[in-house]
Amino acid sequence: MYSVYLVEDEEHLRGVLAAYLEKEGWQVRSFPDGTSARDAISERPDLWVLDIMLPGVDGFQLIREIKADQPAQPVIFISARDADIDRIIGLELGSDDYMAKPFLPRELVIRSRKLLERVYAGQSSTRLSASNESRKAKLMTVAVYTIDEPGRTVTDRDGTIVDLTSKEFELLLYLLQHHGQVLEREQVLRAVWGIDYFGTDRVVDDLVRRLRRKLPELRLETVYGYGYRMVKA
Repeated sequence: MYSVYLVEDEEHLRGVLAAYLEKEGWQVRSFPDGTSARDAISERPDLWVLDIMLPGVDGFQLIREIKADQPAQPVIFISARDADIDRIIGLELGSDDYMAKPFLPRELVIRSRKLLERVYAGQSSTRLSASNESRKAKLMTVAVYTIDEPGRTVTDRDGTIVDLTSKEFELLLYLLQHHGQVLEREQVLRAVWGIDYFGTDRVVDDLVRRLRRKLPELRLETVYGYGYRMVKA
């Protein structure tokens, strides 16, 4: 059973969304403001659904603190504000999806399910937890980095954890799975953002730039006018 934490200040909408999410068999906890949600960050649910305009602590500040605690934590933003601006800021802060109000509650369920399945594929855990020692780790190495796919962590040669967002980690895995292959931006977009994403493929370039900055020892080549390729270090 997945755990989903919903933060929405509008009472009726919060109740409707929570009811739809619970119908999926998920454990749902809802919050009316950012301040109360902040106190639950350490509980590390499987998914956060955050409104941006919130009393007390807004969604942007919440995602900063969520990612500081668990960089790979999946987050969906919802907002009634300017979609383009919020979408860009949300991606920069590490959100996995964005939904502009008004939207159908069923759409949130579908997007949440796809994100959960993508992030936790093959796992039966109810919570993404770095301290879950009972889960057998599947380790991969590239350059000086060790990738723990189930734990969704990356460590460098000194054993220091490299803080990656969920999207950055998904990109790293996709590149590893297609090591040596030239990947079009559109391929990366579908694999990391999903087929439902509507927007420019330039978000791929931004994500690659961030991954290169955090993992400078990676051999990640740009194939100009086409896409990217990971090669042996």
